[in-house]
Amino acid sequence: MLSYQHGFHAGNRADVLKHGVLDTLLKAAAAGPRPLFYVETHSGRGRYDLTNAQARKRGESDDGVIALMKGKAPSPLSGWMDLVNARGMKDYPGSPALAQALLPKSARMVLFELHPQENAALTEAMRGDDRIRIQKADGYTGALKLAPRGGEQLVVLVDPSYETQRDIEALALWTPKALKRWPGALLILWLPLFRDGREAEFGEYLATLGDAMIFGARWPVATGTESSIEGSAMVAFGAPPEARAPCEAIATSLENYWAQKA
Repeated sequence: MLSYQHGFHAGNRADVLKHGVLDTLLKAAAAGPRPLFYVETHSGRGRYDLTNAQARKRGESDDGVIALMKGKAPSPLSGWMDLVNARGMKDYPGSPALAQALLPKSARMVLFELHPQENAALTEAMRGDDRIRIQKADGYTGALKLAPRGGEQLVVLVDPSYETQRDIEALALWTPKALKRWPGALLILWLPLFRDGREAEFGEYLATLGDAMIFGARWPVATGTESSIEGSAMVAFGAPPEARAPCEAIATSLENYWAQKA
């Protein structure tokens, strides 16, 4: 939706799970023999200042990445945390910046972002990187028009806002089209875990579409908390087998870490 701006939520607990797992999946893909073609359908602005007014309005990063930066992060997150700590709180890497840092010079990248302000910020954040093409267009429609070149490994990240039930319905319609369009691609979907369990039926549906790895973690939610989310998950079709164990370790260690902080 055009009203959504991720800067209000950047670095929160959902981001921690998402980016920790994405870091592992991208490193595994980059270690393969094929050049990469990386696509994001909902890119956001790429980089985030966790100290600015937008981020501080909700303060969601306090219990997320900032707590990990100030304390002792679970060891399975060490690779991703090295990058985050090197950048600092004023340059927190969203998924586009993470891909930019991890993918080799031979990679191609197409980033979709429809929101005018977010697109402008993304364009500025990625400026000077000839590997990257930014599209101000609907990511679902635009991505399906793309195809890897001969020999390329396609990696697609889908990270919508899920502000309404329609967002889940749109992804439910899009995912089988994507799997048919790109057999052999690494297709990564971020999925919030809601307190009312509304994502359960969608998760069961995804399991019918093919073999997928699912890495999720929940956190305790205090009574009276306004947030409808109590966890985060990444669903990966076509992931390298060697990525399973480290991604599972990230999810398990985070769930234990957050449980201990309750």
